[in-house]
Amino acid sequence: MTQFLNAHATHPDSHMAVALAAAQIEARRGRPGFVGEPTLGWLYLTDHFATQAESVLAELSARWPGVAWVGAVGVGVCANGVEYIDEPAVVLMLGDVPREHFRLFSGVQPLGASTERFDAATAQVHADPATADLGELVGELAGRTATGYLFGGLASARAEEDGARLGRCLHIADAVFDGGLSGVAFSAEVPLVSRVTQGCQPVGPVRHVTEAERNVVVSLDGAPALDCLLRDLAVDGDDPRKALPRLRQTLVGLSDPFDDVLARPGQFGTDTRVRHLVGLDPARRAIAIGDIAPQGSQLAFCARHTDAARRDLVRICTEIREELESDAPRHIAGAVYVSCAGRGGPHFGAPSAELAIVRHALGDVPLAGFFANGEIARHHVYGYTGVLTVFT
Repeated sequence: MTQFLNAHATHPDSHMAVALAAAQIEARRGRPGFVGEPTLGWLYLTDHFATQAESVLAELSARWPGVAWVGAVGVGVCANGVEYIDEPAVVLMLGDVPREHFRLFSGVQPLGASTERFDAATAQVHADPATADLGELVGELAGRTATGYLFGGLASARAEEDGARLGRCLHIADAVFDGGLSGVAFSAEVPLVSRVTQGCQPVGPVRHVTEAERNVVVSLDGAPALDCLLRDLAVDGDDPRKALPRLRQTLVGLSDPFDDVLARPGQFGTDTRVRHLVGLDPARRAIAIGDIAPQGSQLAFCARHTDAARRDLVRICTEIREELESDAPRHIAGAVYVSCAGRGGPHFGAPSAELAIVRHALGDVPLAGFFANGEIARHHVYGYTGVLTVFT
């Protein structure tokens, strides 16, 4: 693969935004070292353009016939060193992945349902967050790949004060879909490196769930779960006015029984899924979280932490560069970055600060991505994380 073509633009009119981005693509297309005949394209739109997604896809298909398109709508989109949040924008990336080494899939054409055999090693996935049993679907899809590794994220859209969506959480796989999941699977001949970066830091010890009823955790390490929560936060449960502000900022890091919860002291490992603390049951001294917590699961209370998120993002970028430079050096043809809608410049302290970190670490490489309502890596759906994948 040669270096991918990447472009981004903002404009109130979706077709003008596409035209501006397309002009950037064509200015580099076919130059030495760049893609000449693209086969696979990535399209990310902010939710301002959700109602025009079908027409945008049709326009791109007409501009570059034969290119297969994948992508999603998000509250924000990103390219190398820049992010567009809460404004109309489009990000494009075109690659020359050999056609025999990738397959698009969706609810209309599930992975593995074709009569033509395709051995999927990995897959990029986009999904509607409102899809029922989404976690199970992601796990089942991972089982259809040789490595069990997925990467991607859930489409996102802004919400009004009453919670109603202003835009539609759409995803794209040669058509625009509302509901379910879609994406592109890659064979083992497509080399890529992917990492997950965490955005939260534990505020207490790692505990084990000793009694739970689906998402209601009754006891941790044999003690009432609510008492453990208050103890880890060092707050007095008898004074609700002081306890509530801390409780509202508290999240839960959930891991499977034998996962390494902490990558190093004070920092979650990549298998930890951050979930919301959604309720308290003072009568039973129990807590409710935004996921099922089977008995034996590991749980640590946590909070968002900007410095920890920045350090961990630098870490994964460094790991990727070191892996590419070891043994037979490889160059980056293109990258996909999916970050939580709760991250981005607002969390990192300045506009495009998160993408500036990636650019500083990886260099000026083609990159496309979006801000998601949940991030997908391996066979899990994460929260408050970033998933960075590079094609080499």
